[in-house]
Amino acid sequence: MKVILMSDSHGRNERVDQVIEMHPDADVFLHCGDIECDEFTFPNIRTVCGNNDYYGCYPEKMRIQLGNHRVLMLHSHTCFYRNRLEHMAMLAKEAECDTVFFGHTHVATDKIVDGVRLINPGSLYYSRDGRPISYCIIT
Repeated sequence: MKVILMSDSHGRNERVDQVIEMHPDADVFLHCGDIECDEFTFPNIRTVCGNNDYYGCYPEKMRIQLGNHRVLMLHSHTCFYRNRLEHMAMLAKEAECDTVFFGHTHVATDKIVDGVRLINPGSLYYSRDGRPISYCIIT
């Protein structure tokens, strides 16, 4: 299974289009929020609501089964600032998930906290950690 995970494209639809075109063999496309377009623009991308998603009707959180993994996907803007990762790990456990896909920070992350894997693909618009814009390929 090939999963393409994106976040924080902030209306830069051409960048989302480029990622889709680069991965015609992907099984699923996911977006962790702040896509800033309506849900009809990219109907084949499963998307959650970010703090700048005023144009679409997206769920706040989404639970996804990917192979043997149960994933909680959210934007993370509603999580506690000082201990965001710990808060998301707690939310994952409450939802009986072992993985969290999240956005909002514009910083690519892959960490394990309290047995929960937390993955942020970074941003397709503006990276806040000095690295180039990014997305994530999960196989």
